[in-house]
Amino acid sequence: MPETLFDDAGAEAAKGQEPLAVRMRPRSLDEVVGQRHLLGEGSPLRRLVEDDAPMSVFLWGPPGTGKTTLATVVSRVTRRRFVELSAVNAGVKDVRAVVDEAKRRMGMNGTRTLLFVDEVHRFNKTQQDALLPAVENRWVSFIGATTENPFFSVVSPLLSRSLLLSLESLDDSEVRALVDRALTDERGLDGRYTLTEEGADHLVRLAGGDGRRSLTYLEAGALVAGSPSKDPVEITAEHVERAVDRHAVRYDRSGDQHYDVISAFIKSMRGSDPDAALHYLARMIEAGEDPRFIARRLVVHASEDVGMADPSALQTAVAAAQAVDLIGMPEARINLAQAVIHISIAPKSNAVITAINEALTDVRRGQAGPVPAHLRDAHYKGAADLGHGKGYRYAHDFPGGVAPQQHAPEGLTERRYYRPTQHGAERRFSEILQKIRGVLKSEK
Repeated sequence: MPETLFDDAGAEAAKGQEPLAVRMRPRSLDEVVGQRHLLGEGSPLRRLVEDDAPMSVFLWGPPGTGKTTLATVVSRVTRRRFVELSAVNAGVKDVRAVVDEAKRRMGMNGTRTLLFVDEVHRFNKTQQDALLPAVENRWVSFIGATTENPFFSVVSPLLSRSLLLSLESLDDSEVRALVDRALTDERGLDGRYTLTEEGADHLVRLAGGDGRRSLTYLEAGALVAGSPSKDPVEITAEHVERAVDRHAVRYDRSGDQHYDVISAFIKSMRGSDPDAALHYLARMIEAGEDPRFIARRLVVHASEDVGMADPSALQTAVAAAQAVDLIGMPEARINLAQAVIHISIAPKSNAVITAINEALTDVRRGQAGPVPAHLRDAHYKGAADLGHGKGYRYAHDFPGGVAPQQHAPEGLTERRYYRPTQHGAERRFSEILQKIRGVLKSEK
């Protein structure tokens, strides 16, 4: 079973052979980049560390956000014996062996153990249940790392005994800070390399908020750039491209490219061209665009340009947006693509956005008469004396669930905001609405 003791002299000999991302792991909480919501003064994790209290914690977040790093730093700071298991290849026997050894050491000399289980969501129910006695009796301090929602992947008894901490993808400035530190730190490239601005932009885009990936790509770029002699070697975007085999997409997330590509993306879906829409989706994904931004545009477009012509398009778009939050990238690219295809090939109608915009225009022009008396709230004492609710017709008492009565304020009874098209499901809705409006109008 993997075990790390931080006073192990052999660790020094292995330095330099480790990947850059491993060498650059923070040595204290103050060196951790990102996750300020977890590491600020008075935050739960910092309190647990500074008070050196027994703990059981789940770290939930996308890859490369620092789950293993935080577990390692916690062990360094608290000086606990650190044991790491991977749920990919560990079983109940391994868990019990760690717990038994932890109990033995605690009884003999008071040494406490921090058990870190990576990808804990891969443990089945029996394996997770094996952790319960150790967590409940605090024989070990437990940290479980997962990229999947613990509410779906972790058994309730274990989750209820633990603190759940959500980690977020690093933003561009945080990734850049990691890269800059690795370029100059003696544990990293130690000033032997520099990185061009274009190379840094490309590397940050490729990282996609994943700190580990950014350092892996930086190290690969340095290998392509060549060994330094007297002067530092410059790493360019071309070096990163060759190392990672990923072309630098020319895309500025705050400039013209951002607006041009998203505009083309929306107009391709509106124009019922799924192939073009998928192309622009791929460009945004490859350039590191925030998938939540893409998902939000899909949700808007599903109502703005499809609407009631295919009401299920909105359901698909919302489901894709939820999938982005639930499983993250890169897997969520599939859900985004499904929504793009659905919206692209769906029948189109802008009747929904036209309806709400026209209604808002009337209200802003002051065309907002008093609510008809029979529709006003009649539940409070004295309302009946004011005539509130008098003459109201309960829709369910009438054939078809539609009562002939006036709902709009005076002056607006003839306004028709929603005008269904003859596209898709709206053809049927148009027929239904015509009948409904006929019944409503018969009140007069």
